[in-house]
Amino acid sequence: MKFAFLADPLDHFKTYKDTTYAMMAEAARRSHEIYAFEQRDMAFESGKVLANVARITITGDLKDWYRAEAARPVQLHEFDAVMVRKDPPFNMEYIYATYLLELAERQGARILNRPEAIRSHNEKMAITEFAQFISPTLVTSDASRVRAFHHEHRDIILKPLDGMGGIGIFRVKEDGLNLGSIVETLTANGAHTIMVQRFIPEIAQGDKRVLLIGGAVAPFCLARIPQGGEVRGNLAVGGLGVAQPISARDREIGETLAPILLKRGLLLVGLDVIGDYLTEINVTSPTCFQEIAQQTGFNVAAMFVDALEKQCT
Repeated sequence: MKFAFLADPLDHFKTYKDTTYAMMAEAARRSHEIYAFEQRDMAFESGKVLANVARITITGDLKDWYRAEAARPVQLHEFDAVMVRKDPPFNMEYIYATYLLELAERQGARILNRPEAIRSHNEKMAITEFAQFISPTLVTSDASRVRAFHHEHRDIILKPLDGMGGIGIFRVKEDGLNLGSIVETLTANGAHTIMVQRFIPEIAQGDKRVLLIGGAVAPFCLARIPQGGEVRGNLAVGGLGVAQPISARDREIGETLAPILLKRGLLLVGLDVIGDYLTEINVTSPTCFQEIAQQTGFNVAAMFVDALEKQCT
């Protein structure tokens, strides 16, 4: 099969931990053809969505890891599947890319995750559809509502709806110290909507990444444990990743969401779970394949390519 990856520049990959690299390497191991292009390589021209796409060969050397042929303009329906692996930020350029990809779908391309589904599932807001699994949560731009929520729950987390990697997350304890300033900053004095949640103490045991692949739940998750007094477990801010078997609650959440999200065209989803609570639904470029594989021996990339092949047959 021929698989194309819409990704960030290949030279920027940290191959020892990069999930997209793991996907490519596993697909290549099975003798599939691998292609790559960037967001800027796409265009609508003469009634068609085209992309300058290069075939790549995986070398097996983690440093000098690929060889690329000259890129050529092709329609995306020439591939058995196109994987959207562009990292956030989820900005307007990302939105424009989903429009082009959605048009490519209408011209016969198979895009995974589906662009409309990516666009429709804000990674913070998407949890509100599954309220039975979330902690007390408020979405608002109104400072008075935030103050009332804090008065009720005493210890809260505030975060922007468009953040990534733990950026912009604040904890306010019972004393309410700096609550007003934080709300003013995050909402830009009421112009921006934010999410506020009751603090979950189990964050000390980690913010768990639970992977949904092809409508099934991976048997291991990665608990990202805050370090050095941090409240955030994100690996991007120094969290320690510890792979572990998923809990019964993790499985309950995952098995409830997996078939629903797969039906919407989300082949790969990364749930964030703290304690017993769902906190995010990541659909843009979920990660943690290699950390789980390295610590447990479970080949997450193989599970993914199995699901991908099934989608294409």
